[in-house]
Amino acid sequence: MANNETRDNHKIHAEEGQGEVRIADEVIAMIAAMAASEVPGIASVGGSLTRDLMARLKGGRFSKGVKVDINQENEITVDISLSIAYGYQIPATCETVQKKIKTTIENMTGFTVCDVNTHISSLDMNTEE
Repeated sequence: MANNETRDNHKIHAEEGQGEVRIADEVIAMIAAMAASEVPGIASVGGSLTRDLMARLKGGRFSKGVKVDINQENEITVDISLSIAYGYQIPATCETVQKKIKTTIENMTGFTVCDVNTHISSLDMNTEE
């Protein structure tokens, strides 16, 4: 439990006699990263595919490149850095990512997602369509 005390976490459920449920910011960031990585045209989250894959295989954080801000009303803003595959329409792909992240976080946590800001940090020329 001592490890959780150093992280930001947010209560989502408290019912008398049952205790409470808290979610760490890192978990919400991981949800966002995983949701974005499922969208066709997204080569990687937060950087190069090779670097991200190696980090995950070594037990690294899946949420690298994702920043989550949660206000007092438990409303979430997500900033996510992405690498997009060459040949995909950037505005349409980003819109799909935004919708996917918003829906996934809201369904899994019950929090409201106000904004999902996408930042295209690189173009993956090695991805085949």
